[in-house]
Amino acid sequence: MRLTRSMCTIAECAPGGDSPATARPRLVKIAVVGGSGVGKTALVVRFLTRRFIGDYERNAGNLYSRHVQVDGEMLAIQVQDTPGVQIHEHSLDCNEQLNKCIRWADALVIVFSITDYKSFELLSHLYHHVRQLHPGNMVPVVIVANKADLLHIKEVEPQQGLQLANMLGCTFYEVSVSENYNNVFNAFHLLCKEVNKQQITSTPERRRTSLIPRPKSPNMQDLKRRFKQALSAKVRTVTSV
Repeated sequence: MRLTRSMCTIAECAPGGDSPATARPRLVKIAVVGGSGVGKTALVVRFLTRRFIGDYERNAGNLYSRHVQVDGEMLAIQVQDTPGVQIHEHSLDCNEQLNKCIRWADALVIVFSITDYKSFELLSHLYHHVRQLHPGNMVPVVIVANKADLLHIKEVEPQQGLQLANMLGCTFYEVSVSENYNNVFNAFHLLCKEVNKQQITSTPERRRTSLIPRPKSPNMQDLKRRFKQALSAKVRTVTSV
């Protein structure tokens, strides 16, 4: 596996495989949102590289990309990391850049930390904000509880996160980005499958619509024949009178 890194993009390619431009894989866009300091960047990088890095610079909203295989199909995944969200006077403090990221996404990961109850309180606000920006209710959302290894300073019980996720109709994962990769991968993998399923389902519909046969142009010979018949009938009627 080869990792290539640019200023704001990490792209993962299989050795000897086709380039993305050649293979033209289906594109899946995922945005990761949540409060400040919950580990969004660590989560994204853990998914992309399988590695955990403890310290990060303040999130500048980087876009990351990776090619993965889901159900036998190669997908191009773009993951948008976002700055932390806060509640201001009982409402979310979301700037237009964050709103653009949410609108852009095919799926979302909402992250909170079990060591920060305020980040947990953001969940339902963020979820309903996502639904306002995606009123069709078709965008898959996964809720991730991070820092599951820090039980000695936890402020949120796992059951609380699970209950809220069930109430909102979301899949829930409790993860420790620093210690385990499996559930991190599972969360993103589930979203990829859901988006891919939606895209596959919608594509034949568009294809069928485009293949609806156009009405045939009138046959000119048939029109001439009918015109002659109508003219003959009129002449006969006039003659008989």
